Amino acid sequence: MKSFVVVGGDAAGMSAAMQIVRHMSETCQTIVLEMGETLSYAQCGLPYYIGGDVADSHKLIARTRETFQNKYGIDVRMECQATRVHPHNRSVEYTNLRSGETRQISYDKLLIATGARPIVPNWEGTSLQGVFLLKTIPDAERIRRYLTEQAHVQRCVIIGGGYIGLEMAEAVTNLGKQVIVLDRNDQIATAWDREISEQACLHMEQKGVRVKLGQTVKGIAGKQGVVQSVETETESLPADLVLIAIGVVPNSELAKEAGIGLGFRDAIQVNRQMETNFPNIYAAGDAAVHYHRVKQKDDYIPLGTTANKQGRIAGKNMAGQTASFAGIVGSAVVKIFDLAMARTGLNEKEASDLGVEFESVQIETKDHAGYYPNAEPLTIKLLAEKSSGKLLGGQAIGKAGADKRIDLLAVALYHDMTIDQLLELDLSYAPPFNSVWDPVQQAARRF
Repeated sequence: MKSFVVVGGDAAGMSAAMQIVRHMSETCQTIVLEMGETLSYAQCGLPYYIGGDVADSHKLIARTRETFQNKYGIDVRMECQATRVHPHNRSVEYTNLRSGETRQISYDKLLIATGARPIVPNWEGTSLQGVFLLKTIPDAERIRRYLTEQAHVQRCVIIGGGYIGLEMAEAVTNLGKQVIVLDRNDQIATAWDREISEQACLHMEQKGVRVKLGQTVKGIAGKQGVVQSVETETESLPADLVLIAIGVVPNSELAKEAGIGLGFRDAIQVNRQMETNFPNIYAAGDAAVHYHRVKQKDDYIPLGTTANKQGRIAGKNMAGQTASFAGIVGSAVVKIFDLAMARTGLNEKEASDLGVEFESVQIETKDHAGYYPNAEPLTIKLLAEKSSGKLLGGQAIGKAGADKRIDLLAVALYHDMTIDQLLELDLSYAPPFNSVWDPVQQAARRF
């Protein structure tokens, strides 16, 4: 009987495990080692649980351990941490974190889907009460309890102006707290160009969030073990709660120690079939590199959508099917109070770093026909290669319609479309939903 071992029980790992079960024609054993307390949960939903939009954290769990085991026959071993991989004799050592017991299991094929972890700088004070990271459901439950049960918590400092930082700024503000967002860059949301992120920044400030840019944090100060302030190079900011949200790094140490090759940003190097440099060892999700179709090289953009896709590809190939990862185009969307900010492809910095000569157009329009009631302002920005007119990327921000336009552009990028080809698209139109020329096409006409 063939044995499949999956290290990591979240998006990539459980997607792969399900594919193995579905595609294996013969009886097999599928073992999942998960060091945490929950499986297959919606990490992207954590800020909305903290803010109260999602009432119960259990709603963030796609399937329980019992479902995987009883319905699909997957042997899920919770709170079990893989400590060593032996590629040459095809075995994995792991420790039961509850009992301390160490065991070794053999595999025919192995998937490393160990995910990523939040970056914790070497600052003084990161272990103080009231200082948090956000990655897991237990993290979110601790933050929510602290915000709602500790009466003294009024001043919250969020370090980092990326996806989690922006979503948490809204969540905590909606709970009636005072919020400051700190970022060492001169803009929030650096995946977007400045003129787009500035609109988001202004909107946050209008909602009561203080945004402080160009701030270098030196440490976190406390009294009697409880956080009191965040210390920057220029000032001391009083804080009853601090969230560190400055990005993540891949959990690739297990692979590295086994001699498995690493790639961009120390993520595990894989090919389009999710294979590593060792036979029968695969990697996927936030621990692995992600091929970028526009850049035509490996990148590292850890998102749940990509993790699920890569896990699916890995699982199919492990089960003897033939599948290839098509790659990403860098699509993302973030909710900032009642604005949506979305992007796909390359921004100006990425295009410049690649040495691509490009031109850009930015327009201010409406999400549907301007004469129809409740038309909302919508900003669209497109980037195209100068020599060929090939679409390189797009960004959008507005109360309505930004996500729809970015998804349209993501499909266009996937098919290597030009600006002229965007104008040829037959898109749906009726005044409540669109203009005669879709906003994307309105921008394309300006080139």
